[in-house]
Amino acid sequence: MPQGQPSVVPDDGLTTRQRRNRPLVVVHTGVGKGKSTAAFGLALRAWNQGWPIGVFQFVKSAKWKVGEENALRVLGASGEGGTVDWHKMGEGWSWVQRDAQMDNEEKAREGWEQVKRDLAAETYRLYVLDEFAYPMHWGWVDTDEVVSVLRDRPGTQHVVITGRNAPEKLVDFADLVTDMSKVKHPMDAGQKGQKGIEW
Repeated sequence: MPQGQPSVVPDDGLTTRQRRNRPLVVVHTGVGKGKSTAAFGLALRAWNQGWPIGVFQFVKSAKWKVGEENALRVLGASGEGGTVDWHKMGEGWSWVQRDAQMDNEEKAREGWEQVKRDLAAETYRLYVLDEFAYPMHWGWVDTDEVVSVLRDRPGTQHVVITGRNAPEKLVDFADLVTDMSKVKHPMDAGQKGQKGIEW
């Protein structure tokens, strides 16, 4: 698609401008690396446009020092672009077994309730729901409800959801879905994660 030109113009009664400015639901899923990284890349673009950004980090440890968090907080406080609020919703890791995650179930539900309140209030222009596919996949948060809330959200709020195993109903509903596949990864050769690459 050169210069972002659509290959099809739907007969939906919208003008080109209305269609261009339609708020999106974006899903980054799959087993490959880069789902959250891509979402935070969108957050950088949103910050540059002056949009208020809300990051809701589900399941990952509240103690985990994420490089993107520090960078986006500094940018958000700079007064040069949009504001950035960062909310942590979990105590454990998204890639450990479900039994070890049960303490996170309540926090994930509380996090989703906060997202719903913020969507209703139009608090942010971009929402990054990092690792939110897991609470839906595990049944902690009802996927039908998520789709319904996102379908009915007011204004021009964009929502990006990351995580493996995004539910089929969410994938079917979303406007943009990327499945990150893995071709190779250093961990396959016994190399642990490293600073500047994984965090």
